Amino acid sequence: MAQENNLEKKYQVAWDKYTKDDLDKVFALSDRYKDFLSQCKTERECVKGFIELAKKQGYKDIEDAIKNGTPINKGDCFYYNNKGKALALFNIGKEPIEKGLRILGAHIDSPRLDLKPNPLYESNDLAMLDTHYYGGIKKYQWVTLPLSIHGVVAKKDESLVEIVIGEDEKDPVVGISDLLIHLAAEQMEKKISKAIEGEDLDICIGSMPVTDKDAKERVKSNILELLHEKYGMTEEDFVSAEIEIVPAGKARDYGLDRSMVMGYGHDDRICAYTSFEAMMAIKNPDKTCVALFVDKEETGSDGATGMNSKFFENIVAEIMSLTGDYSELKLRRALASSKMLSSDVNAAFDPNYPSPMEKRNAAYFGKGVVFSKYTGARGKVSSNDANPEYIAHLRSIMEKHDITWQTAELGKVDAGGGGTIASILAEYNMEVIDCGIALHNMHAPWEIASKADIYETCRAYEAFLLEA
Repeated sequence: MAQENNLEKKYQVAWDKYTKDDLDKVFALSDRYKDFLSQCKTERECVKGFIELAKKQGYKDIEDAIKNGTPINKGDCFYYNNKGKALALFNIGKEPIEKGLRILGAHIDSPRLDLKPNPLYESNDLAMLDTHYYGGIKKYQWVTLPLSIHGVVAKKDESLVEIVIGEDEKDPVVGISDLLIHLAAEQMEKKISKAIEGEDLDICIGSMPVTDKDAKERVKSNILELLHEKYGMTEEDFVSAEIEIVPAGKARDYGLDRSMVMGYGHDDRICAYTSFEAMMAIKNPDKTCVALFVDKEETGSDGATGMNSKFFENIVAEIMSLTGDYSELKLRRALASSKMLSSDVNAAFDPNYPSPMEKRNAAYFGKGVVFSKYTGARGKVSSNDANPEYIAHLRSIMEKHDITWQTAELGKVDAGGGGTIASILAEYNMEVIDCGIALHNMHAPWEIASKADIYETCRAYEAFLLEA
C-alpha cells in the first residue's frame, strides 16, 4: 500500500503545483508553440523556421566554418542544415567532445498526403490531384476536410519555388470528397480499413474550364494556367516537385479551460519544438549539447535525411576536426559516451477508448513528460529497451528539478505498437530512452496535447542537457 501511495505522489498532476507565475509560463510557451505549429507544416518549413530562430540566438552555419577551416571553441553554437529537411544544432561544451554528447532527437515529418510524380488529371469536368499517403493514417479521417497545399517545385533551371495555398484566410482550400450517406449503403458495409482506399484519396482542385471551348481538358488547362501565372510552373515541373497535402488552418486552444492544444503535426513537432526551446535556453554547458530534427521517421527513417543516414556521424566528425581533436577512435568514443533522449510522443489514455490501454502503464494528460523504457510491437520487437541504470539517473534529475513525469507503454502488449529513432542511435552504444508528450488522436489530421505536459517536457529536456 505504501508503494502505491508513493507512486500516486510521484505521478502527480502538474497543474496542482503551478503558481500564477508558472501558469503564465505554461500558456506563453504554448502560444509560441501554436504559432510554430501553424506556420511549419512540412519538414522544410520546420528546418527553415528553426534556423531563423536559432540565428537570432547567435547560431552560425557550420558549413561556413568547414569551408574556411575556422577553429571551433567552447561556447560556439552552430547549425547544420541537411538538404533542407533535417537539422542539427550544436552548443559546444567545456569538456572535449570525446567525453560524450547530450542529445535530444525528434522527427519533424508527420503523416500526410504526398502528390504523385504525375498527379494532375481531369475527370468529368473536375481537375484532380493523385496522391500517395505518407506514414500510418486512417484514410477515412482525411475526407471532407479543408486541406492546404505546401511544398517546393524544383525547376529545370535549378530555381526553387515555394508553394503554400490554403493557410491565408483569403486563400482557397482543397479537399477529398466522400460518398453521401443516402447512397452509401454498400460503403457502410465495408471494413473501416476498406471504406476509403488509398487510391481514392484524390484531391479536387477545380471545376472552371478555360474559355477556349475547343481546348482539350479545359478544367485541367485552367489550373495549369493559374499555376504558371503565380509560380511559373508547368505540368512537367510536377516531376521534380515535393508537394504535401496537409490540414488547412491554425493550431488552436482546445477545451473550455484552454488547457490543451489542437493542431496538425504534434507527432512529432511537439517534441521538436520543446527540444528547440530547451536548446536555446542552454548557455555554456559542460558537455556539448545537440538537438537533432530528422526526416522520414514515419516511413522507417531511411533516406539521406532520415536517422539511418550517416549525416549525424559525419557532422560530429567535422566538428571534432575543427576543434583540433579528431580521430576515428575519438569519434567512436564520443558517440559511445553520449546520452540521448529520443524525443517522441506516446498515446494518452482516452476515456472514449479505454480497451487498448493498460491503466497502470498508460500515460495521462497533465501528468507531465512521458518516459517509455521501450516501444516496438508485440514482444518488444524493434525497440531500444533502455537500461535501468540510465533510467535511475534520469529519475534523479527529474526529482532535483521538480519536474512532473510519468512512465508509459504504448498500449497493451498485443494491441499494436510503434517505433522511434531510439534504437538507431543506440547502435552507437550510447544510452537512449524515449521521452516525450502524450497525445490524443495520434496520426489523425488534428491531434491533442496538454499544455502542462508541453511545459514539463520542455523543462525536462533543459534539465537533461544541463545534468545528464
